[in-house]
Amino acid sequence: MSAPALARLLVAALLSFSLTACTSAQGLTVERLTAGGRLYTVAVVDLRQDTLRLHWKSPATGEPYRTFEGVRRQLGREGRQLLFATNSGIYAPGLRPLGLHVENGRTLVGVNKARSGGNFALLPNGVFWVKDERAGVTETGAYRRLGLTPAYATQSGPLLVQGGRLHPAFNREGTSFKVRSGVGVCRDGRVRFVVSAGPVNFHTFALFFRDTLRCPDALYLDGSISAYATASTDTQLSDFAGIWTVSRPGPGAVTGAR
Repeated sequence: MSAPALARLLVAALLSFSLTACTSAQGLTVERLTAGGRLYTVAVVDLRQDTLRLHWKSPATGEPYRTFEGVRRQLGREGRQLLFATNSGIYAPGLRPLGLHVENGRTLVGVNKARSGGNFALLPNGVFWVKDERAGVTETGAYRRLGLTPAYATQSGPLLVQGGRLHPAFNREGTSFKVRSGVGVCRDGRVRFVVSAGPVNFHTFALFFRDTLRCPDALYLDGSISAYATASTDTQLSDFAGIWTVSRPGPGAVTGAR
């Protein structure tokens, strides 16, 4: 191996170690993984230990938080420390979730039944939901039939992986390359949020969830604007509607229900 190549590997290893080491807490790990020559940031959330919540509007202003920093400040007022944040599903003009948005058990935006129009309606699409220590990625029609009552949920599309099968519209030779984000519920029961470091097509992104992360079910969240934040990192460049966070009680906070 050449000296320049070795140097690049060492730098990548140090970045990965630094990112994981500075954000590991209460079960959460954030790391950089490479598959098929593509680099991804992966946040692994253990709902038995991690507090995962979805945010849209500030209770103080009634307006969307827009930024990770805005949510970070709100969590600080609640005596909590932000460990990780990423964008939720696709949204409409005016920073309104395009599909289902559930917060604290309240449905703020209902299920979107659209059958045409962009990635969201590239059926099947689905819902990522969280209730207590359980989470799931469920096809939209099945979600409605099951009558689930999650604490938090977002609808987006397309489904990347459903029951171990890639979306039927995905093509290995697909020419749409974008930064992409998604979420999967994997064989170990943990939730994995993923943001690609560079442009990937849907087929490659879905394969990463299924074959590398071992997630039999995964949902596409959004494209080029996708970003994430940790306690020491913030890659956001555009405003968001929904924002997922993992947080913990801050120093000196009184612990109680998560």
